[in-house]
Amino acid sequence: MKRACLVIALAVAPVEAYASGAPTGPSGMTAELSRPAEPRGPETLYKVGSEAGFENWVQGFRKRAMALGIIPSVFDEAFSNITYNSEIIEKDRNQSEFVKPIWDYLDKAVSEKRIENGKKALRKYRRLLERIEDRYGVDKEVVVAIWGLESSFGQNRGELPLIQSLATLAYEGRRGAFFEQQLVAALRIIQAGNVAPDDMTGSWAGAMGHTQFIPTSYLAFAVDYDGDGRRDIWSDDPADSLASTAAYLAKSGWKLHQPWGVEVQLPEGFDYGLAGERTAKSITEWASLGIRDMKGIEVPNHGVASLLLPAGARGAAFLVFSNFKAIEHYNAADAYVIGVGHLADRLKGGDPIQASWPRNDRALQFAERVELQQRLTAAGFDTGGADGKVGPKTVAAVKAYQKSIGLLPDGYASLDILTRLR
Repeated sequence: MKRACLVIALAVAPVEAYASGAPTGPSGMTAELSRPAEPRGPETLYKVGSEAGFENWVQGFRKRAMALGIIPSVFDEAFSNITYNSEIIEKDRNQSEFVKPIWDYLDKAVSEKRIENGKKALRKYRRLLERIEDRYGVDKEVVVAIWGLESSFGQNRGELPLIQSLATLAYEGRRGAFFEQQLVAALRIIQAGNVAPDDMTGSWAGAMGHTQFIPTSYLAFAVDYDGDGRRDIWSDDPADSLASTAAYLAKSGWKLHQPWGVEVQLPEGFDYGLAGERTAKSITEWASLGIRDMKGIEVPNHGVASLLLPAGARGAAFLVFSNFKAIEHYNAADAYVIGVGHLADRLKGGDPIQASWPRNDRALQFAERVELQQRLTAAGFDTGGADGKVGPKTVAAVKAYQKSIGLLPDGYASLDILTRLR
C-alpha cells in the first residue's frame, strides 16, 4: 500500500506506538503533520520555549483567531491559565526515535486481553452498536476495534487540557500551521457549545474522546447521536463517539459485511514485484497467479485487491480491499489499519494471523531510515528524498536495489539492506 509498514506513528493509542516522525489520528493525521510548517509572522520572532515568548505568541494568535470568527470572550476563557508545557514538546520530538516492529505492535494491538475486552464491550453495548450499524452501514466490530486501539474502550481518553497541548505545539513552530488550524477548530467546538474549555481534554498530540478525534475531524464527522444538542465525545457515555466513528468510516467508503483484507499464501516463485498499492488486480487475476487463502482456497470476490507485505517476503501477506482504504482515512499507518481490521475479525470469531514474522529482525531507527534513503539514492536508486519515511518511492528503490544484486525484490526496508548498502 502507501508505505512499507515496518514502523508506524501512533500518538494517542494506548498500544505502544512506533513512529515514522509524526503522530497519527483521524483524518490522516500523519500526512497532515508531515507538511513543512508555513512561514510565520513577525510576532513569532522570539526564543521558542520561553514563557515570555509563549505569551507573545498567544497575543498574536488571538488576533488571527478573531479574524477567523472566534469571539473574544470565547478565546479569553479558553486561554485563561494556559501556559507553555515543555513536556509536550519532549514527547513530540522523541517519538520519531521510538520504533517497534509490526509483529510487536500487533501482539499488543490484538492481544488476547484486548479481544476479551472487546467482546465484553460488544455485549454491553450491543443494542447501541446494532443501531449504529443499521444507521451508518458500518460493521459494529470495526467500530469497537477502533475504540479499543484508540482508548482501550474508553479507559485512556487523555486527561491533558487540549487547548494547552495544541497551543504548545503551535507555538513550538515545527508544525505550527497545522496546530494553529487545530486550535481554531477546537475554539469553534467550544464556541458552538459542544464542550466547556475545562472539559475539553485529550492526548498530548491534540486528539480527544473515546476514539481520539482531532478537532478538524470532529468538525467534519462528529454526530449528535443521542440528540441532546451536543456532539459529546468526552462523556462517559460512548454513544456520540461510536456513532461519530461509524459516520467517519461511512463517509470514507466503508462497505458493510465486506472484509478489509484476507491473509493469503503465495506460491513458490511468486513475483514479489507485484506487491504494493500500485498493482491492483481482480480476484480472478490473483487466483491465476496462484494466490490462495490460508486454507488453500481461492479468495472470494470482494472486488479489486492489492497485495500487502508488511514485513516483506518473510512475514504475513494480505490481499486488501476497499475497506482497507476506509480505515486508512481514519489513520494512515498500514499497521494501524491491519491492527483494527484484524481485531475486528477476531471479535467476529476469526482466526489469528497464521504466518510467522521475522521476529529476529529489528526495526530501523529514524536516522537509519534516513541513511538508507541517502545510500539508495547515491547508488542510483532514487527515493525522492531522505525524510526517514518509507513510502512508495523508497519501497520501489529497495525493490530495484534488491533485484540488481540478485535478492528477492520484496521492497522490505530491513537492516540487512542497509548493511549491504554500507
